[in-house]
Amino acid sequence: MPTAEKKAVLDEITEKLNSANAIYVTNYSGMSVDEANKLRGAFRKGNVFFKVYKNKLMKLAMEEVGGYDSVIPTLNEQNAFAFVEEELSAPAKVLKDFIKENNNKPQFKAAIVDGEFYGEDKLEALAAMKSKNEIIGDILGLLAAPMSNVLGAINSQGSNLVGAVKAIAEKGEN
Repeated sequence: MPTAEKKAVLDEITEKLNSANAIYVTNYSGMSVDEANKLRGAFRKGNVFFKVYKNKLMKLAMEEVGGYDSVIPTLNEQNAFAFVEEELSAPAKVLKDFIKENNNKPQFKAAIVDGEFYGEDKLEALAAMKSKNEIIGDILGLLAAPMSNVLGAINSQGSNLVGAVKAIAEKGEN
């Protein structure tokens, strides 16, 4: 039976897993306290909850919630976890930039995004994913394109008509 403190942490993890649409696992071995704090701050700016949990407690919570079987084998060494509800690619973008600036630390291990497993070789693909707002903007642009084409055609036809009327009027004067 877990202690009251461990039970509280287990409940916190379970709540995070239930509310998150994506979870990223990173190995933070070899990072200084300053680097870890900078990474935590970068995640905070991206509206991402980032925290170190014991692997055993994370595994128990993942088994309780279900759907994390593919990520459980990565729960070894020193791991930190990024939980996100909205912008599912935000942690990948933060990690990609941070890793580039900090000598390949932390190491991206895995992610579960909308129930799909992504291994350590998929960070680039995850970072390249468009955000929800970018996708909505693309859709709105596609929907607006036919309207602007129609308006452009109407305007150009109108200007051609005005030009033709002017030309006929000028001919009639001569």
